[in-house]
Amino acid sequence: MQPEVQPRCATTADKVCAIAVSYFPDVATLQKLFTATLPQVDALVIVDNGASDDTFDGFYVDAENDKTVLLKQPGNIGLAAAFNCGIAWARERGFSHVLLLDQDSEPAQGMVDTLMQAYSSSFAGRRIAAVGPRFHDAREDRYAPFVRIGFPINCKMYDSGKDGLVACDFLISSGSLISLAALADIGPMDESLFIDNVDLEWSFRALAKGYALIGVCTTTMHHRLGHSRRQLPFGLGQIKVHDPIRLYYIMRNRLLLYRLPHTPTVWIAQDVPRAAVKFLLFSLLIAPRIDNVRFMLAGLRDGLLGRRGPYIESWRRKR
Repeated sequence: MQPEVQPRCATTADKVCAIAVSYFPDVATLQKLFTATLPQVDALVIVDNGASDDTFDGFYVDAENDKTVLLKQPGNIGLAAAFNCGIAWARERGFSHVLLLDQDSEPAQGMVDTLMQAYSSSFAGRRIAAVGPRFHDAREDRYAPFVRIGFPINCKMYDSGKDGLVACDFLISSGSLISLAALADIGPMDESLFIDNVDLEWSFRALAKGYALIGVCTTTMHHRLGHSRRQLPFGLGQIKVHDPIRLYYIMRNRLLLYRLPHTPTVWIAQDVPRAAVKFLLFSLLIAPRIDNVRFMLAGLRDGLLGRRGPYIESWRRKR
C-alpha cells in the first residue's frame, strides 16, 4: 500500500532529504519507515546495499511516488559510502539538509520539524553540525541517553530540563539532521571505515572543527539499537551480540580511530579497556567463540596495519 504523502511544514529555503540505507531489509519494517518519514520530508532516498529479491522490488514499486527515489548499488558499498551517495544526490538537487536513517528507523510524528527548529536555534553562539532525537529502543522498550565522553565514565543525559537541547559528544547517524553547508565544511562520511564507528568519527571531526552536536530531548526516534542481547553467566548482566564479521570491523575501526588527530584522548583512554573486555567476553563466553576470536584478531591486525575498506579474505595470513 502506498503511504499517504502530506506536505511538511517548512520555510521555502529549507528542504530536507531523508536518506535511508537498506541491506536485505524486512519489508514490513521498511513500510513503517516510509509511512512515518514521507510526510515529514521533501524527499526520501533509499540507498540499497544488497536487496535484490522480488519482495523488496515489489514493495518499492508499490510505494513509489514523486517523493521517493531508489539508488540501487551493485553490492554492499558500506554504510558510509551509501550515506555519501544519498548526500551527493541531495546536494545536486539543492536540498538544504539531510536526515540520515537506518532501514529500521521510525521517526515520531513531527520529529523533523522539531529537529529543524533546534538546528535554527542559537546554541551558546556555536555553529551546529548536527542535531538528533532521543532514541527509543523498541527491542528493550528503553530510551538511550545522549553522552558526553568522560573518564573513567561518561556523563549520560536523558533530559536537559530546560529547552530540551543538550550538547553531546556524538550522535548516532540514524536520526541525525545535518545541513549540507556543515557537510561541505566538515567533510563526508569516512568510507574507508565501511560500516562501524562511522558516526563516531564524523562527530569527532565536527567537534574538532568547533561545531556543536545537539541532542533534542523533545522528540523521539523509534529504533532497534544494536543486535540481540545475551545474558552473561555469573550475574554479569547482558551484552549486545554481534556477528563475527561485525566484530572484525568493531575491533579494526577502533584502532583506526585511535590514530586520528581529531579523536579525543579521553575517549581512547576509556575505550582501550572496553575493547579488552569485549575481546575476552566474545572469546570465552559468546558463541561461536572460535570464529569470534579469528575475526577479532584479524580486525586488530588490520587496524595495526592501517588497512581500511571492506574485509578482504585474501588479507588473511595464508597457512
